[in-house]
Amino acid sequence: MKSDPSLGKASVWRREQWRHGDQKNLDRTEAVAKLAGMLDQLLERADKHKLRLAPFVGIGCPGIIEEDGSILRGASNLPGKWEGKNFNLPSALLEAIPKIDQHDTIVVMHNDAVVQGLIERPFMDDVKRWGVLTIGTGFGNAQFCNRRQED
Repeated sequence: MKSDPSLGKASVWRREQWRHGDQKNLDRTEAVAKLAGMLDQLLERADKHKLRLAPFVGIGCPGIIEEDGSILRGASNLPGKWEGKNFNLPSALLEAIPKIDQHDTIVVMHNDAVVQGLIERPFMDDVKRWGVLTIGTGFGNAQFCNRRQED
């Protein structure tokens, strides 16, 4: 499959922030619906402005994230029961938004500290190792190293 050269020009156009803790008695179903609704609004705005979007949704989430996207443990700060094999946020969002710009949507979730560290990767060429500590309703951490620096 040949990659689209225009994807190298990708950037963050707009972002939204919503804090589930500001809403009383919110359950998991309502929280997922709110997230899907926010994504739908962003897709509509992008279409209105004729922006081409990568069909990708990336999620940083607290806890130990399994390969299938389920949360093993560590998501007790989220409303409702998010942990275990009976719920999968990437699958729930994929069901809500199966296509972006006529392309199959890809939804990937990883631990929020790991995501934050990966975001910093392009700026870390001059260091051997770096780490991330997240502090919110819990603590998270991740450590990274540049393999080129290790040689």
